[in-house]
Amino acid sequence: MKEIESLEELLEHLEESRSLADVVVQGLDLRGESARLLDVPLAGVTFLGCELADEVLAAAHRAGALVFPGIPNVPYAPYRGRLYSVEELYAGFEPERPESYVHTLDARIYQHFLRTGGPKPSTILETLARRLHDHAITDAMRDLLYDVHQPRRIVAIMGGHAMPRGSADYARVARIARELAERGFFMVSGGGPGAMEATHLGVWFAGREDGELDAALAILGHAPTYDHSEWLSRAFEVRTRHPPAELLPSLSVPTWLYGHEPPNAFATHTAKYFANSVREDGLLTIATAGVVFAPGTAGTIQEVFQDACQNHYKTVGVVSPMIFLGEGYWKWNRPVFPLLAQLAAGREYA
Repeated sequence: MKEIESLEELLEHLEESRSLADVVVQGLDLRGESARLLDVPLAGVTFLGCELADEVLAAAHRAGALVFPGIPNVPYAPYRGRLYSVEELYAGFEPERPESYVHTLDARIYQHFLRTGGPKPSTILETLARRLHDHAITDAMRDLLYDVHQPRRIVAIMGGHAMPRGSADYARVARIARELAERGFFMVSGGGPGAMEATHLGVWFAGREDGELDAALAILGHAPTYDHSEWLSRAFEVRTRHPPAELLPSLSVPTWLYGHEPPNAFATHTAKYFANSVREDGLLTIATAGVVFAPGTAGTIQEVFQDACQNHYKTVGVVSPMIFLGEGYWKWNRPVFPLLAQLAAGREYA
């Protein structure tokens, strides 16, 4: 089944085949294409959240097409056909006015999330809209990651959101991510601040000298944690002062469940979810080339054992390497490693 997510794709497809059988058209305004649509058979097509003229809608129903209507009064697109970008999520943000974040798409969706019940949606329509949105995000993420012509070796870095800019751990994660990206690995993270931001900062500086990365770390260090008023402004300052000649792609996977933590500004693609459970399990599932666990607390420890469970039962068909940064931290501060080693004894991930 073919998926069409842009008007250009649709027109090209109609030129080639003059049929929409077994085609899914997703999230497009097609009111200006009525003549073309009425000129082809509509049997077998699925319209997901498309805007259709009345005569096209009637013809689609007569032909037995599937038409999933849009959902009103939500600030997000439930049937969106692509991942988010930093530019889309932060459109309207002015770095010299940190308070302008409230006008961004990211902030507006988070406020809607809170108004409609937060993690417990207040209406069945809101529940449905969020599920459709997250399904669309997963579909778009698969399009990015599983292009048969461009296989990716995907490595995730997991770690605490509270890891401050300016700390040795933050700089270490950034340098590790930079080296992995330079070696051809596709880097992903949970998309938020701390170790997650450091991951994408490292990819941002792939192929560049230590001095440039050090300069960026110094800028960011003036706003060490995400609750600092200039946290996002400093990130945009780094983006402006140190634009990459050729930016390698990376994927961040944040959630509006933790919407008080803005997504970091250095990833090229953002798969932002409402359902944190789907986001966490999916993030670990795609990281088939390995997961690096930087220091963290409850959330990171949960992810350690989620990943161990996937490896233990080979639920995704492969055993992905598990790498722990900081021997003392994982053996004594948070003594996860001894238990994990005992659990993995005799298994492929030991």
